[in-house]
Amino acid sequence: MYRALLFDLDGTLAETDSLHLPTWVDVLRPYGIEIDEEFYRERISGRSNSKIVEDLLPDLSAKEGRDLADAKEASFRERADELEPLPGLLDFMREAKDRGLSLALVTNAPEENVEAMLLALELREFFDEVVLSDEVGPVKPDPAPYRAALDRLGVAPEEALAFEDSTSGIASSVRVGIPTVGIASTQTPETLEDAGAFMVAADFVDPELRRLVDR
Repeated sequence: MYRALLFDLDGTLAETDSLHLPTWVDVLRPYGIEIDEEFYRERISGRSNSKIVEDLLPDLSAKEGRDLADAKEASFRERADELEPLPGLLDFMREAKDRGLSLALVTNAPEENVEAMLLALELREFFDEVVLSDEVGPVKPDPAPYRAALDRLGVAPEEALAFEDSTSGIASSVRVGIPTVGIASTQTPETLEDAGAFMVAADFVDPELRRLVDR
């Protein structure tokens, strides 16, 4: 029986690539890097900003890299009020709370983004814990963020259920031993299953997700 639900943020609670992609396009164009959807999926989606900048612009200093990432995230937050929860999410979370389950957010996103997105999506009240990866140690795909979430909620891995849309997020939760549902908002179902998700859903309307919580 599950006692806790653990959610990623970007791509899991809301479709955010339609905002993240153009902001990356804007900040990387001056460096001669052109981005399309395939490039974004393969080189950017699900990765931390520091890893993205190190990979794409290795000649930047640490400060220059941070400034670029900060500018990108500031641009993203300006558009955050365009976001909407994935279909079925609000009802799913309400039902989980009514059943006495604990809910936690586990994300690589910067704190400012987290606050802006939760405000725009009207979700802050649902979460018992918010785990910011960069405050607990290595970020996803390292298991540290999910291990911290389990510790804070006082539950064992098999008592929790994680929801992730990226391969790096699935790697993080699965390495801790948490059964993980892939949310296919950014990757194909096959990609998420290959990463370790035991099932995949397009969104939270999927009746199988309700059955999982009912158990």
